[in-house]
Amino acid sequence: MYFEEWMELAVQGFEIVGVAILAIGSIVAMVGAATTLVRGERRAAYERARQDIGRAILLGLEVLIIADIVQTITIDPTLESAATLALIVLVRTFLSFSLEVELDGVVPWRKKRESAPAEV
Repeated sequence: MYFEEWMELAVQGFEIVGVAILAIGSIVAMVGAATTLVRGERRAAYERARQDIGRAILLGLEVLIIADIVQTITIDPTLESAATLALIVLVRTFLSFSLEVELDGVVPWRKKRESAPAEV
């Protein structure tokens, strides 16, 4: 087996894992929200589903970005594929950033300040 074939298998592996994270994470989030809903906590069920699905999407996107990077660097190292990778990473980074702000309610660089105890 040649190097490129191994790298294609690695990319496919990352893609499978990324999609599995999206699918399984969403199912687990919905089951968790359903159990909360059964207890009669409608608002908490919605918040839990939203938070957990958002986290699954963030993690899945990160793994899919790894697949794109490995593919561009090892399988198809052309200027066109690098530009395509840049666009994909840009879009996925924007999605990740938007989801993180939506989930946490604060931009990432302000998290530390928000969680740090106030100085007296």
